Amino acid sequence: MPDIAGLRRTLDRRAVPGRTAVVMTMGALHRGHATLIRAARDRVGPEGFVTVTVFVNPLQFGAGEDLDRYPRTLDADLALAARAGADVVFAPAATGMYPAGRPGVTVAAGPMGERLEGASRPGHFDGMLTVVAKLLQLTRPDLAFFGQKDAQQLALIRRMVHDLDFPVEIVGVETVREDDGLALSSRNRYLSAAERETALALSRALFAARDRLAAQQALTARAEAAGGTLARAAALSALGEARLAADAAAVAQAVTGCADAVRAAARAVLDEAGRATPPLELDYLALVDPADFTEVGADHQGDAILAVAARVGTTRLIDNITVGPLGIPGTPDTTDPTGTPDTTGPADPTGSQDGADSPRPGDRP
Repeated sequence: MPDIAGLRRTLDRRAVPGRTAVVMTMGALHRGHATLIRAARDRVGPEGFVTVTVFVNPLQFGAGEDLDRYPRTLDADLALAARAGADVVFAPAATGMYPAGRPGVTVAAGPMGERLEGASRPGHFDGMLTVVAKLLQLTRPDLAFFGQKDAQQLALIRRMVHDLDFPVEIVGVETVREDDGLALSSRNRYLSAAERETALALSRALFAARDRLAAQQALTARAEAAGGTLARAAALSALGEARLAADAAAVAQAVTGCADAVRAAARAVLDEAGRATPPLELDYLALVDPADFTEVGADHQGDAILAVAARVGTTRLIDNITVGPLGIPGTPDTTDPTGTPDTTGPADPTGSQDGADSPRPGDRP
């Protein structure tokens, strides 16, 4: 269906209140898109209504990007969407969406849209949010499904829907990967065999970071059990207990160094890929707060998103995973090196640990 008027007539006739969903795509559909469509179908049920949009949005492509060569495979897209459970595919032309050319009023992504992908692709998220806002108005969904692979995009859409009071639930769907770990993307088809081998470093770096965090968390568990803090280590050293002091210092560093360890593990894999043939050209590696995509500090508590973008040959790829929790919440260690509790400070009459169980405001709007 290529025209807005036809889409409106179809929705008026067939949309099911409370059970209407949309999956927005730029076409060149693959197994990842099929997963989104099936997730939508599962949520609304067999009697619900699922719209898939196919639109290569010119507003989100910058100068020198691949708008003209972006794959357009509408016949195959229609077949895949039907198999996955779509009721209608809305595939407008650019002139249908923007009859006067670039719209005079657009959505601004704000500070979060200027970080990471936004810094590498200025204006990209403004264009993305503008078309998402328009498609939400046109398709009138109760639910909208987006892939976690584009984590910053997903976070910005959630923020827009929250801030502008769109009456829709945004549903994130886990990244779908090839058997070798590469995140599914329409751009993967541009990779030669050698380039694809290099590109696998993106997912390997993320998984290496995840594994490193698991090792750090094992040390963190020891720290919780043994009271391993830097203050304890210093006290033990003063008593001449060098071996115990070193152990306490090691577990204390595990508590405070999770974020740095995660970054270092990923960086090591990406640095090696930078020396491969063909090389991986890193754009960014960032460990960020899911709420606003700012880089987290070494003392960050809770989940974080590890995001990477790189170019292999002429193809730019992105990937991410959620890692965490980083560090451990709780109060500072107040025991002396003999294990006797320090009772000199005031007791908390509620028995609570300040901040340990407090929700983080703005988490994934």
